[in-house]
Amino acid sequence: MYSGRFAPSPSGPLHLGSLLAAVASWLDARANQGTWMVRIEDIDPPREVEGSDRLILQSLQAHGLSWDHAVEYQSSRLELYREHLQQLRQLGLAYPCSCSRSDIAEMGGFYDGRCRQKTTIPERGFAWRFKMPGTVEWQDAFAGPQKADSPKETADPVIWRRDGLVAYHLAAAVDDTTMQISHVVRGADLLSSTTAQLALIDALDKPRSEYGHIPVLNGANDQKLSKQNHAEPLDDSAPERNLSQVLALLGQRLPAELVAAPVHQQLDWAIDGWNRNSVPAVQAIRL
Repeated sequence: MYSGRFAPSPSGPLHLGSLLAAVASWLDARANQGTWMVRIEDIDPPREVEGSDRLILQSLQAHGLSWDHAVEYQSSRLELYREHLQQLRQLGLAYPCSCSRSDIAEMGGFYDGRCRQKTTIPERGFAWRFKMPGTVEWQDAFAGPQKADSPKETADPVIWRRDGLVAYHLAAAVDDTTMQISHVVRGADLLSSTTAQLALIDALDKPRSEYGHIPVLNGANDQKLSKQNHAEPLDDSAPERNLSQVLALLGQRLPAELVAAPVHQQLDWAIDGWNRNSVPAVQAIRL
């Protein structure tokens, strides 16, 4: 049974790039008669904008992207993450690391594993890192066969931050397995994150999801549209225009008579015609 998900962080409203990812994930699920879930990744309070989760859900609804189960919030799952951290510690796959950002810069920009053999917890602030395997391979649904085996690609990631917050890789891996997500469709900017997440899933002896990474959307300055780059929020009063634009970017160009049609008609057409091979085989699309 196909089960997909869209997992935005509540750091601001959706923009056209995030709609692109949501639509691709939703269409892949619906075209495969699957379910689709929304997970709000609210585990980084300093970056969160109050009320943006509500705006995100409103935008999804305005564009016809319905979900099948109650919205999940990562902040309600912290104990589950702690349990999995403890499991990794018991397996000897998590270790404390007190290296700072400046230390890592001196290593050449990526962590070299120097704390791997530590057996005692440091007195000063530290993070927990995961012992990566030397090679991780998978077949990406859009990007094709993938293999990560360089020291940079397989550097041990932080899974629990020194400020006491769970890190993205662990939370995403735990969520996708415990929520039984079979397919993850998301932007190519997260392609490298799949290496750590799959390694964690394997270490926890859970079944892998199938991953598929679509192109990200760049603005006129060739920078990825993002909340950090102050991308313009979606105009929920014009969902037909937004949706037709996103579908065209995904290689699903609407017939002329549907370009201004209600979103449910556009989506019905897109479900019937959804073809992964029509999605541009590039890392980024320029708006």
